[in-house]
Amino acid sequence: MEEVRISTEYIKLDQFLKWAGAVDNGAMAKGFILDGFVKVNGNIEIQRGKKLRNGDIVEFEDKKYQVVQK
Repeated sequence: MEEVRISTEYIKLDQFLKWAGAVDNGAMAKGFILDGFVKVNGNIEIQRGKKLRNGDIVEFEDKKYQVVQK
């Protein structure tokens, strides 16, 4: 599992995918999220504005990312 550090209280799911380097841009992130390809804490998440906080786990393309607040 890859830890992705953020310096804010939360980060939105679409922004997180870009920040983690999982997608190239926001349009790609939006498409993958709306099509049901992204899980947050084990559940499919279709809200691109979902707020991720410290400890949340995002699954995308057979990779897991954990949000870690600095």
